[in-house]
Formats: sequence, C-alpha cells, structure tokens
Amino acid sequence: MARSSKGNAFRCSECGWTTTKWVGRCGECQAWGTVAEGGSAPARRVVARTPTSQAVPISSVSAELAQRDLTGVTELDRVLGGGLVPGAVVLLAGEPGVGKSTLLLEVAARWADAGRRTLYVTGEESAAQVRLRAGRTGALSGELFLAAETDLGTILGHAQEIEPTLMVLDSIQTVATAEADGAPGGVTQVRESTGALVQAAKKTGMAVIIVGHVTKEGTIAGPRTMEHLVDVVLAFEGDRHSGFRMVRATKNRFGPADEVGCFEMTESGIVEVSDPSGLFTSDHAAAVAGTCLTVTMEGRRPLLAEIQALVVPALPQQNPRRVSQGFDNARSTMLTAVLQRRASVRLTERDIYVSTVGGARIVDPSADLACALAIASAALDRPVTGASGGGRLVALGEIGLAGELRRVQGLDRRLAEAARLGFDSAIVPAEPGAKARRRAHQGLRVIECATLPMALAEALGPSGAA
Repeated sequence: MARSSKGNAFRCSECGWTTTKWVGRCGECQAWGTVAEGGSAPARRVVARTPTSQAVPISSVSAELAQRDLTGVTELDRVLGGGLVPGAVVLLAGEPGVGKSTLLLEVAARWADAGRRTLYVTGEESAAQVRLRAGRTGALSGELFLAAETDLGTILGHAQEIEPTLMVLDSIQTVATAEADGAPGGVTQVRESTGALVQAAKKTGMAVIIVGHVTKEGTIAGPRTMEHLVDVVLAFEGDRHSGFRMVRATKNRFGPADEVGCFEMTESGIVEVSDPSGLFTSDHAAAVAGTCLTVTMEGRRPLLAEIQALVVPALPQQNPRRVSQGFDNARSTMLTAVLQRRASVRLTERDIYVSTVGGARIVDPSADLACALAIASAALDRPVTGASGGGRLVALGEIGLAGELRRVQGLDRRLAEAARLGFDSAIVPAEPGAKARRRAHQGLRVIECATLPMALAEALGPSGAA
C-alpha cells in the first residue's frame, strides 16, 4: 500500500475528495481506483483584480442573443426544450451501437440544410467512413464540413477557421491535448478537453454537441465534473434487438429535464416517431387471455404499452418459476403474492412468465394493475374485456401490499391519450374528482376501483374476483 509523505495528500480524480492515506475506494463518490497521491499545494492569497466588464442589472441584459434555433429533428428539439441555444454544450451518451453517430450526423445535415455552417469532427472513424454512412442515410449538405481529428488544439483550430454555428464531436473519449497528462479517455484528458470546448462555445456562441461513452454499469464514462460543465445531458437508450430508440434529458439548463424523444432505427438511418404508442402493442383478431394494456409516462409523454402474461403448471418436484422481461421481476413476484393473498387467485405450483411487447421497459408503478390483470387473466383463462364482455380497456394504478389501488401521477393526461386512441373504458384508482374527469374525457368510460378484487371484477367479470 502506498504511503503518503509529509505534506502530501491523496485526492480522488472523480470528485476531488482528499484523504491523508491511500484507499482503494473514494469515501465521497464511492468510485474504485480513483484515489491517487498528489502534492498539496500551499494555500495562496487571491488578489482582487479589475473586472474586464462591468456588472449590469439582469433586466438590462438582452435575451435576443440566446434565442433557440431548431435542429430540424423535431423529437430532439422536443427534448432540448425547443431547439439549441447559441453557445450551449450538449453531452449525448449511450451504449455502443445504439445509434449516437447516426443521429448526430442527421442533426448536422439538417442544421446545414438550413444554410447554417456545421462542423462534424470524428475521432473514431475516418472521413471516408463517415462519408459512406452519410451517403447511405442521405445526410449530405454543402454547408456540412467534416474533419477527422483527435488533437484538441487542431479541433479548435478547425472551428476558428470554419466558424460553424454547430460543432459535433464524436467522441470526447478520443480527444487529447498536450496540455494535460494521461491517455485519451482518461479522467484528466476528458475534463480538460470538455472545459476547453465549453470555454470556446461560450466565447464564440457556437453550439457544441459532444458524444460520450457509458460504462458497463450504464453511467457516463469520465469524471463526474464533465456533466457539471455542460449545459445539457442526454441519454440515448435502446435495445440492440429492437429498432426503438429513446432520447431522455437528465439535465437541461434551458428547458425541462423530464422530456423524451422517440426514434426508430431503420436500414436507411434513424427516423423520428411522433406517435410511438403503436410500437408497444400487438394486434389480435380476438380478445386473448393474459394480455392487458396500460398508459405509462415517459417524462411528460404518455405511451401506450401492453403487458402479457403466461401461467402454466410447474414441473413436478420443481419450484415454480417467476420470469419477467421488460418488467421488474421483483415487482411482478410481489404482484403475484398480492393476487394470491388479497384476491384469492390460485397461483401456487404454477410458472408465471411476464413480458412486454416491442421491447418496452416499464418501470412506471402505474403499470402494476395492468400486470396483475394480465396474470389473473392468464390464470383464469378469461380475457380482459370488461364486465360487459366487450370493448377495449386500459388499466392504470399502483397496487399496495394490502391490495389497495393507489393514485398515479398525470392521470388526466393518460386518460386523454387512451381516449385519443379509441379505448372504450379505463380502470383507475378511486379518488375525489371522478365526475370532473368523466366530463373531461367524453367517450371514455372511467371506472374507479378502490381495491384489486374490485378491479378484477370489472376487468374479468364477477368470476374474476374472489
């Protein structure tokens, strides 16, 4: 183990936490292997200097210089809060192969098609490789300039020469500068490179979009300070086995941080999906037992999702299996226990499989009721069609261990989406204001239930409840 000499300290390269001795794990950010010895410089007195510009009242500062410009990609503009602000620095992170480069090449091309000069810097591919992909996706424009560079100074030199209004850097982990120690992608290099790009963006008014990698844990690779330096942090999510992609804002200084944008990856590139509800449902010629529809909220956006369940007898002398795909396995197991204990649905010695349609990942607690109804429907072999035996139905509500239905956020917006998609009825938790809600959603029959057995009776008929 390393030992510190007198006057030296050990500092975490991620968060700056200091200690008098070496440790393997940072005591502040809990990162492993980031604590290293560094000489503690003596404290220096900071001398006040004459300001280069005078401070002015905030009301006298013109906001016209910060007017947003549309990127041309509607779904991305939605997440950004209405477009890119001049001088803003955006960090887009995602897993390898999810389509980050394809999306940003499309953004750069549409930005350039509007007559605005654009610089696309690639550090992971050659210029010929990017040109080949641009020809395949149709991302070609006379105002789009391409440079294959990894040196930070050279990249800033290209920006000074071309004077673009937007620069895309793919990716920050490949950029290095001689002014900082370490290899490209290291903590020091990433921090210094990001800081220099932020400074250049604020000085010139050039918007910058930086591509970032993620670790195997799903977090953004590099120092945590990088996320603090930039103005917007976007997460590009998607499954390799599904064409659906989602851009989610986790930080936005210029707009809401709970918006999402939906895309679909095709052979000809990435396509915007303005109405993604149909991607997560399946078409059945007749009502099928073991399926139930719900409306989830991704940020402030309601999305229709379908949950399917299959209940079969377990193999002799084996423990029953509980398998979930796209839905939290622990939560589906809990719902199974609530169904058996509170609604008297016999599920012992049965294997239960729960899955979502279209590769959707549902973490919204409001999908509890739909999952429980799908499991009960599969166990009783009765489709979820409502007590009248016909019509399209959605289920919304969180389920407690006592079998009660709890209210969910954004219920009116979810019901409006269900009404727009032509559903006949919706089962929701009982709460005050039901009459006003029925008036607000004409054509949609809103059924309020206080407990899970009541919801089962409404969804499956009297035989579906205990």
